[in-house]
Amino acid sequence: MNENLILVAEDDPDLRDMITYTLERAGYTTVGAKDGSTAARIIRVAHPIGIVTDVRMPALNGMELCQLVRSDPESRNAAVLMVSANSHAHDINAGLYSGADGYLPKPLSPRRLVTELQQLIARRKMIGS
Repeated sequence: MNENLILVAEDDPDLRDMITYTLERAGYTTVGAKDGSTAARIIRVAHPIGIVTDVRMPALNGMELCQLVRSDPESRNAAVLMVSANSHAHDINAGLYSGADGYLPKPLSPRRLVTELQQLIARRKMIGS
């Protein structure tokens, strides 16, 4: 697992750039994906420590991507943070049920994004030990 790499899977290029910029300022290395299929390929090769994924994306949605991550022994310990404009309780529960560690509603607060992701990565490291 790449100890500093975060995958940002988001089909909105402006939001993907904002998330990437925020995480890089926090000291992470990032790689972006415009859809779930691209994200899945990157995960298999790069083994990121964390994944920030939109729920609704083309080719493979965030929940399907999360299930793929959790079923792969090489990536199952990656922290997964879902982001979505859907913030109803049933949407959040569906995201967490699919295997996400956390769920943030859009619009995103950069500070909350970093804090949440850091906590999820720390928790995943403890679980994986």
